[in-house]
Amino acid sequence: MSNPFVRYRKLRLREFLPKIYRYPIACKELSSILRDAYNKLPKNLQAIIFEDILTAFRLLPEIQTQSGVSSAHVLVQSVEVALPKQKRNMAVKEFKHAIVAHKRRCKAQREGQGSTQLPHDILVHIFSLLDVKSLVSVGLVCWSWNLAANENHLWELHYAVLYGSFVQEQPIRLDGDKKYPLSQDPIDTKLNIDWKEAVRRQYTGALLKKLTSNRGYCAHCKTVVWLNNSKCLNAHCEIMSNIQDIKPVTACQVAEYLLDDSLSMTSSSDSDSDSEGGSVSRLWAYAKHFKR
Repeated sequence: MSNPFVRYRKLRLREFLPKIYRYPIACKELSSILRDAYNKLPKNLQAIIFEDILTAFRLLPEIQTQSGVSSAHVLVQSVEVALPKQKRNMAVKEFKHAIVAHKRRCKAQREGQGSTQLPHDILVHIFSLLDVKSLVSVGLVCWSWNLAANENHLWELHYAVLYGSFVQEQPIRLDGDKKYPLSQDPIDTKLNIDWKEAVRRQYTGALLKKLTSNRGYCAHCKTVVWLNNSKCLNAHCEIMSNIQDIKPVTACQVAEYLLDDSLSMTSSSDSDSDSEGGSVSRLWAYAKHFKR
């Protein structure tokens, strides 16, 4: 059984805190660790975790997302509950400086951006790096982002990555306003397939729970790992792993894992995933708002 130092290092929180789409998850995990595990950990590991908390607050001005600000607020609430007075005061002071810097940066960016808009092909390239959940979300920002986020080939890539042997229905052929399963029509060209609709039809049930998870327990790595479209991000595991090898985990389970690497898959993961899944389902519905 590995010790808490090894398990904490494997969580790779400090590595992923600077990444805009990982920052909120990392903050929530730090918050859960503070509340559920911090007082039970060795003093020197507590010091490492404290430094990561300060790092999270210092990075906040660079994140520039509302979810990042919200997760930092969750983290500072845990700081006020779990840390001793001296460390608590240091962390809260760092958080307040970060909030001020964040507001100043946001104001400066709004004043400097004006009507500047990234070219469509650049937006499409950036969006190709997102997972399904994030791709649906960015399509709600404005018309130009919605147009880029609905590029058919982006959804074709997601369909290929996500489903493979998990396909339950045929992809959809476009014919004006009507849509037909490909199996009912002899025309089978990529240009005639509505790949976003094909992904949306599969994005339900048990698979949804896995696809909406940013963290999971990988059977190959035997540790909690970062995920992208339910795939383990560890380089040595990228080819071997598949959706069946991953069990979604919550922030609370990450704290549990830190204390004891015999991670139990409790029912709380089901309820958290259901809630997350519901939010993703609503995103699919809201995306229709931009359709002309």
